[in-house]
Amino acid sequence: MPRLALASNISAKAFGFGAGAGGPQPYDIEYLVVAGGGGGTTRTDDYYLGGAGGGGVLQASYSAVAIGVTLTATPGGGGAVVTIGGSSTLSGSGLSTITSTGGGKGGLINAAAGNGGSGGGGGGDDTSGAKGTGIAGQGNDGTDGQGGGGLAGGAGGGKGGAGVTAASGAGAVGGAGSTISGIGGGLSYSAGGGGGKGYYGAATTGANGAGWAATANTGNGGPGHGTSVGDGIGESGIVVLKVPTASYSGTTTGSPAVSTSGSDTIMRFTGTGTYTT
Repeated sequence: MPRLALASNISAKAFGFGAGAGGPQPYDIEYLVVAGGGGGTTRTDDYYLGGAGGGGVLQASYSAVAIGVTLTATPGGGGAVVTIGGSSTLSGSGLSTITSTGGGKGGLINAAAGNGGSGGGGGGDDTSGAKGTGIAGQGNDGTDGQGGGGLAGGAGGGKGGAGVTAASGAGAVGGAGSTISGIGGGLSYSAGGGGGKGYYGAATTGANGAGWAATANTGNGGPGHGTSVGDGIGESGIVVLKVPTASYSGTTTGSPAVSTSGSDTIMRFTGTGTYTT
């Protein structure tokens, strides 16, 4: 009997079932959740229109996530013309849901800019050129449009800063994006779109925010009509997860792009998908 008990104990430990056995352990999961950028403006009859705000950006970690938990990533789409961007979410059983809010839309004549992760820029108007506001921790405010004799569109805010008000008759400059190393791959996310050029006076184009590019999965806001680059449509968002490669399960859906960096594995979800720990 003692011999049988000893053999049973050894077998249990070997297969990870016994008390004190070293089975898979909970581990931390870093995330980057970027919402879709807001839609700017493309009307050809008015040039003093607002640029849109960049999508909200949230970056942090879940601590000690248990084995067998499924995380669902849902990136938001970019806003169509004069439309708020789509929010991006990350959720899982027993975990708090992370929601980054889509960027605010650009303002039109007699139509206010939208609030969002970062706010949109107001249209050039005497009565309704108010900027959109951003959400603290996700982005920044846009800028007001300019009325009077120097009509010009306001610019959208970005994760890296608020829109910058320009001189009368000149479209405002969009807020900068935020360059995120590590989990973000050194790319810029959530730059604001520039405001449309002024109708009177200098009539100069408002620049898009630093780091802005017409590139999917950056959350950049669409520019106002009359800016030098862009068609007014906001860029789509993204959800990125980073886990220790030693703990990576390989169980995903939605075909995320998977890569390694040092001792970590990074999953980039550009469409809805899951990862199970």
